[in-house]
Amino acid sequence: AMADPSSFASPACCVTRHFYLRCRADFGARALRGTVALTARAEREALRCLVLDTRDVQVFKVTVNGQDAQFAFGEKHSFKGTPLEITFPNELRRGQEAIVEISFESSPQSSALQWFTPEQTSGKKHPFLFSQCQSTHCRAIFPCQDTPAVKLTYYAEISVPKELVALMSANRDGEAPDPEDSARKIYRFSQSVPIPCYLFALVVGALESRKIGPRTLVWAEKELVDKSAYEFSEAEAMLKTAEDLAGPYVWGQYDLLVLPPSFPYGGMENPCLTFVTPTLLVSIAVIKVIAHEISHSWTGNLVTNKTWEHFWLNEGHTVYLERRIGGRLFGEQFRHFQALGGWRELQNTINTLGDKNPVTNLVINLDEVDPDVAYSSVPYEKGFALLFYLEQLLGGPDVFIGFLKAYVQQFAYKSIVTEDWKNFLYSYFKDKVDVLDKVDWNSWFHAPGMPPVKPTYDMTLSNACVALSQRWIQAKESDLGSFSSADLKEMSSHQLIEFLALLLLEAPLPLSHVQRMQEVYDFNAINNSEIRFRWLRLCIRSKWEEAIPLALKMATDQGRMKFTRPLFRDLYSFDKSRDLAVKTFLEHRASMHPVTSMLVGKDLKQDQ
Repeated sequence: AMADPSSFASPACCVTRHFYLRCRADFGARALRGTVALTARAEREALRCLVLDTRDVQVFKVTVNGQDAQFAFGEKHSFKGTPLEITFPNELRRGQEAIVEISFESSPQSSALQWFTPEQTSGKKHPFLFSQCQSTHCRAIFPCQDTPAVKLTYYAEISVPKELVALMSANRDGEAPDPEDSARKIYRFSQSVPIPCYLFALVVGALESRKIGPRTLVWAEKELVDKSAYEFSEAEAMLKTAEDLAGPYVWGQYDLLVLPPSFPYGGMENPCLTFVTPTLLVSIAVIKVIAHEISHSWTGNLVTNKTWEHFWLNEGHTVYLERRIGGRLFGEQFRHFQALGGWRELQNTINTLGDKNPVTNLVINLDEVDPDVAYSSVPYEKGFALLFYLEQLLGGPDVFIGFLKAYVQQFAYKSIVTEDWKNFLYSYFKDKVDVLDKVDWNSWFHAPGMPPVKPTYDMTLSNACVALSQRWIQAKESDLGSFSSADLKEMSSHQLIEFLALLLLEAPLPLSHVQRMQEVYDFNAINNSEIRFRWLRLCIRSKWEEAIPLALKMATDQGRMKFTRPLFRDLYSFDKSRDLAVKTFLEHRASMHPVTSMLVGKDLKQDQ
């Protein structure tokens, strides 16, 4: 078995199959405190110990089948954390199970948790807590085998102040007063489908819900719940489309939760409860992100990458499914338009990271590399490009979706590597092996930079974006009068985003051009986060000083890394805003999400 370079666990010796978590959320101490009972099964004879991942977690006591057990922490690693070695009182035979119960407390600095004071929430009255465990942060809540190679079921009981609600990546299983504290109540949860630890999730806050479909509630703070219910009303239609494409939805409930603005991602596919950023409420990316997170219910959550080096298996297939759903809803030309946008996003990422950078490989090497630092659009868009290229090579969308459905069925409930995927592709298309053998697999998987082949894209919706961006790129000062608001009359929001994205791939426009663009198009008045983000980057790159406060505001009003990191990077690259960018970051650092603050700190050379 391949070892996971991002974990200390040895699933080849011993596998955890279930956990029972009982804990209380202590907002005063900013800690989760309680016990986790892991059901561990020996995978070899005469097993004497179990090694678990931890990061900044205190452990007070360990029992094995009720007997006290010795435990010791190993050497602390810079980002992997500290291995916890538990010695069994009696050795286990192969196949024998034991209940390993650990009494623990998380640290206020846990990289998995963000604690909010009431002032930092929409309602201003109650505190708030959320977790984000992907990729390797579950170990910063409680000791576990924090590798996607291991899947377990779980049951949880969470004690919280009684005016708050707790939700998890599981089906809700009732609530009751806390017998130990009348000011608190206990929420119960059950997850009966085995999941990797990175899909463990918890949120606690003053949350309300609205029912928007037969299996869907939207959860948010009171101020946002009705707007959210309206924006996410397509969820059930997308779920049905996804089931049609990928097979039955096995998770029971599909709820959506809107988080505070500092949530670092667009969405997170926590089972039964997708987490989303509130930046979606002023965005047309709603459909894209929800379609993406829904698709993860099959690719990622059901069929999972065995290590983070094969992350493209999760994300490439999920982007492929997301765009198939978009194609069903808005037509095939739209799917091609989104696909081409993805290719340009990949170009943009590779321009930033460098085309010799090993993290731009599809399959990466994570020996001594932090998965959070390696994270980029490459596994999403290079992964999608490979699948889109194969779709075109092997007979088109209808043929290829047959493969995808069979792939999900073949590997459901398992964790796999790229080789497993490739072997199954060859066996499914056994009549087309000659075609498959012509694919330059080595370059696709193991070469940095852009892919060896570019798929074919329908240009219908893209042509207008290309034409307008070229007019601006080629315009001389004397041509600026030829632009007017009528230029945008026929363009959708999607096309506006693409127009700005194309300009960002080129050398910066002269300052006079972006000033004229503001005069005729008034982009400053647009609140759509996807448009605003690209427009402000364009302004800062053209050294327009008036955009500095607007870009700083967007970088700090929300914490979605897709927006916050590039804005801070551009502000840092502009001599007129560098010092202010650093000063603003240092002022906001304490209230930022721990992973965002670590990565922005690296970008701004402020990492301690």
